[in-house]
Amino acid sequence: MKQQELLNIPPFTEGIDRVDGRLKVTGAAKYAAEFEVPGMTYAVFANSTITKGTIKAIDTKAAERAPGVLAVFTYLNSPKVPGYQTGGDPSKPPTGGGPLKLFVDNTVKYNGQPVAMVIADSFERATYAASLVKAEYNKEPHQTDTSKVLDKAATPKGPRFSDYKRGTPDDWQSAPVKLETEYVVPIDVHNPMELSAIIAHWTADDKVTVYDKTQGVKSTQNAIAQAFKLPPDNVQVTAKFVGGAFGNALRTWPHEIAAVMAAKQIKRPVKLVLTREMQFYTVGYRPYTWQKINIGATADGKLTNIVHEARAQTSSFEEFTEGTVNMTRFMYACPNVGTIYKITPVDVNTPTWMRGPGEATGAFALECAIDELADKLNMDPIELRVRNHADTDPENGKPFSTKYLKEAYQMGADKIGWQNRKNKPRSIQEDGWLIGYGMGSGVFGAGRGRATVKATMQSDGTLLLQTSVTDIGVGTGTAMTQIASEVFTGIPVSKINFELGDSSLPPSPTQGGSMITSTVGGAVHDACVALKEKFQQLIGNGGTDKPDYAQVLKDKNLPQLDVTITSSGSSEMRNFSSYSYSVHFVQVKVHPKTGVVRINKVVSVADSGHIVSPKTARSQVIGGAIGGIGMALMEEGVIDHRFGRYVNADLAGYHVPVHADIPQIEALFVNKPDYKVNPMGAKGMGEIALIGMSAAVANAVYNATGKRVRELPITPDKLLS
Repeated sequence: MKQQELLNIPPFTEGIDRVDGRLKVTGAAKYAAEFEVPGMTYAVFANSTITKGTIKAIDTKAAERAPGVLAVFTYLNSPKVPGYQTGGDPSKPPTGGGPLKLFVDNTVKYNGQPVAMVIADSFERATYAASLVKAEYNKEPHQTDTSKVLDKAATPKGPRFSDYKRGTPDDWQSAPVKLETEYVVPIDVHNPMELSAIIAHWTADDKVTVYDKTQGVKSTQNAIAQAFKLPPDNVQVTAKFVGGAFGNALRTWPHEIAAVMAAKQIKRPVKLVLTREMQFYTVGYRPYTWQKINIGATADGKLTNIVHEARAQTSSFEEFTEGTVNMTRFMYACPNVGTIYKITPVDVNTPTWMRGPGEATGAFALECAIDELADKLNMDPIELRVRNHADTDPENGKPFSTKYLKEAYQMGADKIGWQNRKNKPRSIQEDGWLIGYGMGSGVFGAGRGRATVKATMQSDGTLLLQTSVTDIGVGTGTAMTQIASEVFTGIPVSKINFELGDSSLPPSPTQGGSMITSTVGGAVHDACVALKEKFQQLIGNGGTDKPDYAQVLKDKNLPQLDVTITSSGSSEMRNFSSYSYSVHFVQVKVHPKTGVVRINKVVSVADSGHIVSPKTARSQVIGGAIGGIGMALMEEGVIDHRFGRYVNADLAGYHVPVHADIPQIEALFVNKPDYKVNPMGAKGMGEIALIGMSAAVANAVYNATGKRVRELPITPDKLLS
């Protein structure tokens, strides 16, 4: 039987409402900091005011005497974390031996690094006491301006980041048409609404319960178990709801280990909630990245050569890398391609993945460069892209599992009114504003990992699905319920419950990388199919395909029937390249005298297989588009390099889009399944919703003004200079 017949996939409809919607709008949903544990205490950090050096002396006496204070931890008295006693030296340059370990020595590696942690019986008392901690430093010269030390960039460790070359990319200068450009993406900070938070409670000398803001309860469980040398089952991690993360909760950060350590030492539960300012210094950011692209092409627009070089910042003590140049290797049919990726250590905290990871950064450069080439050729940007469409993967020669990128181009062009666009910049004006159209493409790998799901039919006919995956707000529970309902066509959605966010449940991967619908959804599908088959075996020949499951259990005198299934992608996928694609179209208005940019219209098209949950998919695309607009026009973490400190570490100085900045966004879907990836035919869209959007905005601004801004964000001063 074909997969689509088994799933009984309906025509494209709105789908079901969010299954957790009522919990969220009524406040019943509990986030990490909202759990109540008897005897709770509160932790607050005192942070370094220098950027590099050592602590010469630290005075905690006043803090220790403050009302309600239970303990003050520094490198002088902090108990040893067992897992910190092994491994490389984190102080070795250039990219060190691993993550920062708090309170193990007196070194200061970046401004804002915690140098003390106060534990008190209330948050207010802990905050006051932390202000009383006084430190003296031996200050050393620091460097936080990556642009000044790009020449010190080095190739990261491991073969994945070796220079890539096919053909003779460096011959681009001999091409009939050539382009050489540089682009800069600044520091972007995730800034989700929910602050990073953890509650740690040791229930025995060797057992700890943690309520944490994490994108992966199993990865957090394993990280804490490793740090404290515990069996993983002795660490219980709960993250039922996550209020946005965008990547900053993909790893276990030093503050989480510090909270667990403190709870063990004082033998009481400890709650640690980072301040908004600490979000900038503690849980990563999109790194500053400089890029250079050289392109050679024929006079009729066929690409002959591309060289894409990127240099990005990392911390002085830990190597952080991402796939900034990878998209260039396969996005277009070009015989000669070279990519170079290097990282530069500076005195900052470690970056981390931010929505769209390196692909969002790389797409800004590549998709702007393609538009610049189209301008040189006086060619429509879509025509240039279609002319260089890759029918098979240029990087490895494999066929694509599915690819409907040309259809996405056409859908978006029709909807935005692309026929109204003029190739010559500054050609359209309305009411004193310059009007421009731009577009940009996005791509991200579409695969399927490994997950385990337990499916239980209960005596009242309720289907319970259980796995440990978290939901960072994307609607995972809704999508999984939709998948189950398409297998169990006789069960109403109201009788399907999806339980998640608990490390004691069957293992599931971390929420990130646009993999969860494919991976966990595939396991949900397989578990439901297996459970249906188990019922058919109970019923025997002649049984209906839609039995009364509660009645069957009653007739067989069974309290419930369950299966646990572990599933992953098929070996067939090795023969294909699989990606999700997006095309973003933007119409902008630019005021010629003030340089103010207004987004007038947005159309985003996703080619990401079968759309399992249309309502949540639309929310994903809209949210990603908004993030891309923020990246393009306003987001930038600004460091005063004299002191190594952010000057805008709050939501007043760090601008993110608000309702007034965003027009109605239209989300369109090709909605053609890819059954090679998983049985639902679905592919991820969380990353492609953002990848390419910043380039679309930049290209639209150029079309409106004739001014090419190659360093984000595109602010009025850059348009008027």
